[in-house]
Amino acid sequence: MSDGGISEVMAKPAVLILLGPPGAGKGTQARMLEEDFGLVQLSTGDLLRAAVAAGTEAGKQARAVMDAGQLVSDAIVLAILRDRMAAPDVGKGVILDGFPRTDGQAAALDALLAEAGQSVTAAISLEVDDEAMIGRVSGRYTCAGCGEGYHDEFKQPATAGVCDKCGGTAMKRRADDNAETVRERLKAYHAQTAPLIAYYEGMGLLHRIDAMGSIAGIRAGLAAIVKGVAA
Repeated sequence: MSDGGISEVMAKPAVLILLGPPGAGKGTQARMLEEDFGLVQLSTGDLLRAAVAAGTEAGKQARAVMDAGQLVSDAIVLAILRDRMAAPDVGKGVILDGFPRTDGQAAALDALLAEAGQSVTAAISLEVDDEAMIGRVSGRYTCAGCGEGYHDEFKQPATAGVCDKCGGTAMKRRADDNAETVRERLKAYHAQTAPLIAYYEGMGLLHRIDAMGSIAGIRAGLAAIVKGVAA
């Protein structure tokens, strides 16, 4: 679906903020945006692990904090993000997933980007129906052998209990993929993210997309948004 990349129509690298609760499909859609526009997905967890493994100065600070059982500060996360965004492979732009989570972090991100003469291109909110999302997430399970994903309602193997991909018969579910846990995660997401959505909406940068449709439909909607802000 690639159209040659977003850099052809943007003078500066794109900075997309992808918002959405667990199970909304952020990871899947971010990978498609990478493919369609040559962007690079940056998730907070991956950045922290990579920085720690690489032994960067910010990574050493993060490791010390994590070893002490504490939460990594916004300052350290921003330092790691600054380092990563200076790498040559993100020249076309990035998709930020998992940061910022609050309006305070969003303001700090704005300041970091301003240092490099950049700014947020768009914040895209994947909108979901909570009750439908609870059913979507709580019905998930995977093949223990190859990791192929299934769902009680939407995608069952052709032969019950037998993986279509590898023929394995051992299936597993994540312990936190149950209705009660998903409901609590959604409640926390809405509470934490509402100010962030208001922040980007106030700046005229927020775009909403129905994330309850087909993967292909959501992909097309996201592509249209990115092309629109790039024009």
